Amino acid sequence: MSLNAWQARGSHFDYRGHKIFLRSGGEATQPALLLIHGFPTASWDWHRQWDALCRRFRVIAPDLIGFGFSAKPTNYAYSIMDQADLCAAAIHHSGFNTVRVLAHDYGDTVAQELLARHLDGGSLRLHSLCLLNGGLFPETHRARPIQKLLHTPLGPLISGLTGERQFRRSLSAVFGAGTQPTADELHDFWQLVAHNDGARIFHKLIRYMAERRRYRPRWVGALQRGGIPTRLINGLADPVSGAHMVARYRELVATPDIVELPGIGHYPQCEAPAAVLHAFMEFQDTLSA
Repeated sequence: MSLNAWQARGSHFDYRGHKIFLRSGGEATQPALLLIHGFPTASWDWHRQWDALCRRFRVIAPDLIGFGFSAKPTNYAYSIMDQADLCAAAIHHSGFNTVRVLAHDYGDTVAQELLARHLDGGSLRLHSLCLLNGGLFPETHRARPIQKLLHTPLGPLISGLTGERQFRRSLSAVFGAGTQPTADELHDFWQLVAHNDGARIFHKLIRYMAERRRYRPRWVGALQRGGIPTRLINGLADPVSGAHMVARYRELVATPDIVELPGIGHYPQCEAPAAVLHAFMEFQDTLSA
């Protein structure tokens, strides 16, 4: 599905006075599935799995605030906690109280917060959790040079100077050597950032790295407590959260359910869409059985 078609078929809902872009599909009578994208892209990341997922689930995929086709206010306290509130609002807006979650990267951390709330008895109930490459453990997250710079006092300057050429180079570096995005795909990813001049707030969005350290006991603890079925699908060639993160996951999470994708980088849903879809559907089939 083209980026233009993706945008045209979306809608918006209000979140704290801001317009949030939302893609939804499938029948309202089907189980709800929440898709949570990563940094710095948006819900379009899931377009290769979209039709197949909609045949089985009521799929709900927001662009988090600050991303994609959603509002990108300059004067805003971006945080993982707030993004979790937004996801809960999107689910309730769609008429559900229980949801399956499929998340990636930054979205993994949002999902960890949703899991912690579920375990604490929150109103949004999680049926199951499936995670793709992401910084589940701050000690294994290997931030890219641009991310490190954005997290310094130079962050606002770096944000203001970020253009499509730098963005393309940085994003390509986290894909697998044999699964590089095309020039057209990179341009579409940039369009998601460029919409509403999103690069100018990169230094605010990147604060999630510090949040991961601050809330590590809560978010890693939620994974360790378990309580709901959880599967990790991981591209092992990812320089940010690849094989080294999987090794740490095995150390910390009891009876881990892991699907490894050799040669795949940080964006498995884009680099190996069929493999990710198969692993996710197999996970759901197991739960149904």
